[in-house]
Amino acid sequence: MTPGVITLPDGTLEMAWWGDRSSAAPALVLLHEGLGCVELWRDVPARLHDLTGCPVFAYSRFGYGRSDPVPLPRPLDYMQREAAETLPRVLRAADIKRLVLIGHSDGGSIAAAYAGRAPAEPRLLGLVTIAAHFFVEDLNIRSIEQIGRDYDTTDLRARLGRYHTHVDVAFQGWHGAWLDPGFRAFDLTEELRGIRVPVLGLQGADDPYGSEAQLTCMRTHVAAPVETRLIPGAKHAPHLEAKPATLAAIADFVAAINPRV
Repeated sequence: MTPGVITLPDGTLEMAWWGDRSSAAPALVLLHEGLGCVELWRDVPARLHDLTGCPVFAYSRFGYGRSDPVPLPRPLDYMQREAAETLPRVLRAADIKRLVLIGHSDGGSIAAAYAGRAPAEPRLLGLVTIAAHFFVEDLNIRSIEQIGRDYDTTDLRARLGRYHTHVDVAFQGWHGAWLDPGFRAFDLTEELRGIRVPVLGLQGADDPYGSEAQLTCMRTHVAAPVETRLIPGAKHAPHLEAKPATLAAIADFVAAINPRV
């Protein structure tokens, strides 16, 4: 891993590369979950690099990891804003011209929103979503309510504090937005209709934050080729809970859309 920072007008973001960033292979760009960051990808970036031969890039969004904080509350369209505003600037700053987006949970929603805008540059070859949300479900809200209670009554805050410099910003920004009554209107259907690259949608079979209806939504609205899989034995993080099967599926997808890898 080669760590570093990206400086944008809004502040500084932590980032990291795995592999040779000058490789002709497309970069696999990882977008973390609502409580994630670069470090919380664990060994997944290194494993993906080994499996695909592609360089892997990850960054921590504002308010997460060692990146600069953001004011709270977050706007309810924070994921759409990340896709439209910050992610394109990050890709330009990192000089990434060919890529496959791989997003987990909130990161998967951001990746889908970005892909649905059909950007001309950098060239997007494909999209992988892991436990992404395209609309709000009751079980999703119940799980977020429960994790809020855990944050207040268990050692969850301390554990997250190992990875996030501004831990309350990271947690409350995400938790507060999702539990705002106005967030029930969150809907990425239009963005899904705009996707023009191949898509792999993955979800744990026992995900407490979303049902298989999220994958059905993707199959219904994406006009490009779509493959979806429920990963047995996994909950909300199949790339960690069922790592071999999940990473193999991603590697096969990358090889199919970029045969030179």
